[in-house]
Amino acid sequence: MGNDGALGVTFKSVRVLQAICFLCIIGLAANFISQIVSSNEAAPQVLIGTLSVACIAELYCIITVILHIDHILPYLIAAIMDSLMLIALVVVAVTVGEPLTYFNCQAIGTPSDASNTFQFTSALGNSLDQNGSTIDYGTWIGTTMTTCLEMKAIWGLSISLW
Repeated sequence: MGNDGALGVTFKSVRVLQAICFLCIIGLAANFISQIVSSNEAAPQVLIGTLSVACIAELYCIITVILHIDHILPYLIAAIMDSLMLIALVVVAVTVGEPLTYFNCQAIGTPSDASNTFQFTSALGNSLDQNGSTIDYGTWIGTTMTTCLEMKAIWGLSISLW
């Protein structure tokens, strides 16, 4: 491994943490897409975009660590590429988080929220009337507390990667 100094050790440590966050985002988003597609519906573009950006960023993390270990990655080039990845992550965090800011996940499914649950279920049912239709992201995240919490986890991990 050689003598990388404090900057090199920090670089590798941060890359490991980033890789873990990206793996969590990939797993959650892929699970949602799989569930939606298995019900013969089209996944929301927000989820597809999130999965795409997370996969590209994970691959980027792996490549930069390999190049760093081989001592052929200048820190300036890595900083420029990290800035470009930051732009993609900001877009993901904003698009995923925009409707999530209005949801209180703990209140979804409680008896006092029965009318809102009925509205969500009705809207989701209308969106699913046609086979192969696209699910409305804002409606879908409010259907169950689990979905809401998992989407907030994706949002939080995206923000933490800034």
